[in-house]
Amino acid sequence: MGEALVRTLASRNYEVVGLDLLPSPFTTHAGSLTDRSLLKRALVDVRVIFHAATLHKPHVSTHSRQEFVDTNITGTLCLLEEAVSAGVESFIYTSTTSVFGDALIPPAGAPAAWITEEVKPVPKNIYGATKAAAEDLCQLFNRNEGLPCIVLRTSRFFPEADDNKRIRESYADDNLKANEFLYRRVELEDVVSAQLAAADRASEIGFGKYIISATTPFSPEDLPDLRIDASAVLRRLIPGYEEEYLRRGWKMIQGIDRVYVNERARQDLGWQPRYNFLEILQRLIAGEDWRSPMAQLVGSKGYHQAKFSEGPYPVEWKRD
Repeated sequence: MGEALVRTLASRNYEVVGLDLLPSPFTTHAGSLTDRSLLKRALVDVRVIFHAATLHKPHVSTHSRQEFVDTNITGTLCLLEEAVSAGVESFIYTSTTSVFGDALIPPAGAPAAWITEEVKPVPKNIYGATKAAAEDLCQLFNRNEGLPCIVLRTSRFFPEADDNKRIRESYADDNLKANEFLYRRVELEDVVSAQLAAADRASEIGFGKYIISATTPFSPEDLPDLRIDASAVLRRLIPGYEEEYLRRGWKMIQGIDRVYVNERARQDLGWQPRYNFLEILQRLIAGEDWRSPMAQLVGSKGYHQAKFSEGPYPVEWKRD
């Protein structure tokens, strides 16, 4: 996302300062968020901060809980404090739908969960816990320091294969990702447009938390049937999908347990996401690449320098 943001902002003739641990063509400052002197140099004349630096789910098994705290909480605190000192006008924080944690999984026999900003997060790992804490820091700095802060709880947009071996073996990768646009995925180009929309509205809003995910075709009335037979619901809503799936040898997920709802982001931010399941389906029918041009350009970055035999990253946390 960082590269996509830099590419987009530079194409609009903004002067972009990029900070990352590793040097790259899209990085102007290499170093840590906890390096105060580096932050002071980087934030000279900066108007808007897009804070996407994080340890996230793929790092849960390879990094300690303390490292998550150091990066996701302490790093965010340092950046917020230096933003206030530098006179930054707005702060856009990339959070995650993972903060909802166990609230995403309804009890057996219950309808699928309709996930809006009103759902209370129940983080289930150190990643979700530290991202939720960083969200609270953003709210604190808006309330106490007057810094406009927008939190974007972003759903999955990574191009890498799923970490679940059973799922990888059950679905072709493109099939799985197309299915996810129904309820839990967003396209990279739309992630960037949400960031820019948030920056445009931050001073007006002050503080807000928003779910950033593709617009679902479902409604709350669909939730009981979705949990049992997603295909039946989709045949009713988008009957043309089945023919294309049959042609490709694809299959629809049997049951959907949660649906992310982006209505508030579209309403408050004026965000207009382009990519949804119907758009993806039409691209597939036309024989086109379903990914946005930006996603194709950025490509896959991976999560670790090491390669793992059982997936894109290990999934069991190991203590130091």
